[in-house]
Amino acid sequence: MRVFLFELIVYNRTMEDKKNILAINFGGIGDEIFFLPSLISLKKEYPDSCITLALEPRSKGIKDLTDVIDDIITVDIKGENKYAAMLKFLFEIRKRHFDIVISSGGNKLISIFLFMTGIKKRYGYDSGKLSHILLTKAVKLNKNQYACAMYHDLVRSLTNNDTKLPQININRREVISNSVLIHPGVSKMSVQKGCIKTVPPKTWAKVIDLLVADGKKVMLTGGPDDKDCIDEILKNVRTQNFENLYGMTKNLNELAQLISSCEKFLCSDSAPLHIAVALGIKTYPIFGPTNDKTLIPQTPQVVPIKADDKCPLKPCLWAKRMTTCKNLDCLKITPSKIEQTVLEK
Repeated sequence: MRVFLFELIVYNRTMEDKKNILAINFGGIGDEIFFLPSLISLKKEYPDSCITLALEPRSKGIKDLTDVIDDIITVDIKGENKYAAMLKFLFEIRKRHFDIVISSGGNKLISIFLFMTGIKKRYGYDSGKLSHILLTKAVKLNKNQYACAMYHDLVRSLTNNDTKLPQININRREVISNSVLIHPGVSKMSVQKGCIKTVPPKTWAKVIDLLVADGKKVMLTGGPDDKDCIDEILKNVRTQNFENLYGMTKNLNELAQLISSCEKFLCSDSAPLHIAVALGIKTYPIFGPTNDKTLIPQTPQVVPIKADDKCPLKPCLWAKRMTTCKNLDCLKITPSKIEQTVLEK
């Protein structure tokens, strides 16, 4: 009888750990990296759980950077047939019999959608009275903090773990002594939307010249979206004593491996920045119209480079406007300032 009771207790504890968890987080790769600490904390709390992440097709590469995501569901919420995609997504959810769902969206319709999934435990942001009725817990949305912490608020009632920073799992390369890896680009989508978030290619070219003259081993990289930027840099750079690695990385995992090989990483406000943060690399991101207080951890390991402008609206992008202004005083950062920051801090 005692043996039976012991086995029953062990079985019940095991079943408590075996949660089928659905996490919903639509956005770019940067958003998925911000979301990782929440998933890591859940995995620590429920080590035998199965975590499925629903995300946009453009961000599915996140699964190649971590072992906490067991499965993904891609939902094309920005396509022509977005309503059909959401309906198909709802049917897929109901088939899989999830125990818990966590959604990062702030739209008022999200609580209704989560209720329609039939999942017993539903966690999302407080979007009004209805969210308090339809959700197991409606969490206050606090945007005035590092984005990882903002997302982690969603799971605080589910776990005692508090994962502060994103972590990714890759095969790290040997660090190249005295190296600076430069990733100058931003996503083509942000440029098309009129969101300029980095300095011009001519500035990047001059930075390469200066760092090479300082004796640094400079490497240049970028993804498919960065071709125009890279081409313009190559037209304007004077030195040839740097390594052009553009096109050498075919996916996020390969890019992360490359970033792991550098002593210092100089970049724009884009997804590679968050990969470097997750790897613990000394990182120097260019910040203009966006808010560095919410996009990077406030640690000595990450040093934002900003203009000395006195714009009263800064940071304005997303908080006060959806496109950047024409003046872009916040991005008038001299090559020498960028160089000196990388050398001294």
